[in-house]
Amino acid sequence: MFFRKYILNKYFITGIVFLVWMVFFDQESFIDQLKLSRTLNDLKHQKEYYLEEIEKTRGAIDVLENDTAHLEKYAREKYYMKKDNEDVFVIIEEEE
Repeated sequence: MFFRKYILNKYFITGIVFLVWMVFFDQESFIDQLKLSRTLNDLKHQKEYYLEEIEKTRGAIDVLENDTAHLEKYAREKYYMKKDNEDVFVIIEEEE
């Protein structure tokens, strides 16, 4: 009897309807906000990762532009370049 008085109150019913509407049916619903929040966090982590990779790449470019020994080593390892009087053998190890 005590709860029936509050449950049948028009303000209580209106509040429940409002909460259900905001959580499930509204264009900016609570569920959509949680999904957007997760997506935003993922994008922030990706941004941090890519900024770190950009710094690493800038450092590598700086070394390659200023040091010919590193440039030659990089070209030999990455692109299998060789001098005219050399032979290059590429050994590929198979994973088990």
